[in-house]
Amino acid sequence: MPDEPDDYLARHFQTSGIDLRSKVDELTTLIAPANSLNRELYREMLITVIRMGQADRNRWDAKIMLQTLREMEHAFSVLEQFKRRRKITVFGSARTPVDHPIYQLARELGGQLAHHDLMVVTGAGGGIMAAAHEGAGLDNSLGFNITLPFEQNANATVNGSANLLSFHFFFLRKLFFVKEADALVLCPGGFGTLDEAIEVLTLIQTGKSPLVPVVLLDQPGGNFWQEALQFIERQLKGNGYILASDLNLMTLVYSAEAAVAQITQFYSNYNSSRWLNKRFVIRLNHPLTDSALTAIRREFSDISKNGDFELQDKADEDQDTAELANLPRLIFDFNGRNHGRLREMIDLINVDQNWLSS
Repeated sequence: MPDEPDDYLARHFQTSGIDLRSKVDELTTLIAPANSLNRELYREMLITVIRMGQADRNRWDAKIMLQTLREMEHAFSVLEQFKRRRKITVFGSARTPVDHPIYQLARELGGQLAHHDLMVVTGAGGGIMAAAHEGAGLDNSLGFNITLPFEQNANATVNGSANLLSFHFFFLRKLFFVKEADALVLCPGGFGTLDEAIEVLTLIQTGKSPLVPVVLLDQPGGNFWQEALQFIERQLKGNGYILASDLNLMTLVYSAEAAVAQITQFYSNYNSSRWLNKRFVIRLNHPLTDSALTAIRREFSDISKNGDFELQDKADEDQDTAELANLPRLIFDFNGRNHGRLREMIDLINVDQNWLSS
């Protein structure tokens, strides 16, 4: 992060005679625990607010910033209690009637996700959202509602509960849909559903969001997603607008069981990933066999800048959080582009014959 705030505060000190740098440092010391790794980040946040005040932006800009900070802090606080549970975001039309086969399929999906101790996140509305929450039940549901000028009620499962968050801004709501998602299931829907599908795929394709399963769910014999995929393959892939491997970022299924199987299989050995000192780290639930490592080096050298991969028993000291530090890991110089190929490699990692018994 560029160190612009210090230059700004220096100029402010020269014009006002007040050393704001020391004031911010003092306030940061008062509000943040002494052992917090985030103290410098909190300091930068305070400086950003000071910069806004010094510029005295127009009232609408100030209100946007205030509302954004308030909503984000509130959401972080509410979601803290659920942070150790995997969450599946479910999208689909709010107009799907109760007697539609897709409604019944979404309800079944919610029940099966809950059975695997997975929380169901939706926009808290009707249709597919209501169905998924009905199947999951309140204890396994989270609703991210949007506040609209006209009356907007959440579905009966989450309405009035502590599992419901209301957002004023669509962009913040969309941020949390993706941020909290360990997987996404998309049922047939309208503009909103298609918007979410394309945005999620774009974020994963560009590395702006972690790689997670994206499951397209349709009723048996349905062609909603099949025709969408045909367009993508014919027009996007056919014209070179996407890589052929980008099609690996999504999977079409026709049952709740198959959707849940895609998600549970993805996390059978793959745990999570992160960038560390410009190297890509994949945390594993089980160490890999030597033959699996050999296969990875042979089949996926194209996504490593130097063509190599290495296994590590656990994180080096102070290079991961305590709860994840003892997990084995696969480390390589990912080129940051071929996320579809990365998904193929994760599929190989998740084959149980490639694990050593823990």
